[in-house]
Amino acid sequence: MNCREATVAATATLFGALASAVALRFFYRSHSSKSIPSQNHIHSNNRSSIDPFDPSKRNGYLSWDDYFMAIAFLSAERSKDPNRQVGACLVSQDGIILGIGYNGFPRGCADDKLPWAKKSRTGDPLETKYPYVCHAEVNAILNTNHASAAGQVRSTAFSGYHIILCV
Repeated sequence: MNCREATVAATATLFGALASAVALRFFYRSHSSKSIPSQNHIHSNNRSSIDPFDPSKRNGYLSWDDYFMAIAFLSAERSKDPNRQVGACLVSQDGIILGIGYNGFPRGCADDKLPWAKKSRTGDPLETKYPYVCHAEVNAILNTNHASAAGQVRSTAFSGYHIILCV
């Protein structure tokens, strides 16, 4: 690993730690203020048969928040981390996806050349994944088109926290 890759990995880890601290703060604040989740996330009706001449829209579709959360869960499946798979989806105020990411090494770093271990046998932290792995939300930010996304983030869906965070 060259110096540039190490610098990118260290910077991404720092941003990831900061983003995780903010996410946990929002998680505990929103989690304590909510009671049992409502059934309003999925719009449905109890039609036993569908009339092909019925002009009304379909019921049973996902809410926008559940849609973006599902994308975050799907992106988590791309993670090569053997211990934790987390996905993130950044969404604009207009409901447009700005960036998608998952936890893993930064773009351009070889997945096979860096360690995936949680602990080092020798005690050397550089033999673990932690100095190198980017958090999902950091990768989502890095994967945005920054020119069109400036000041546009409305919410972030994190599959690792099971919540929607407003940024």
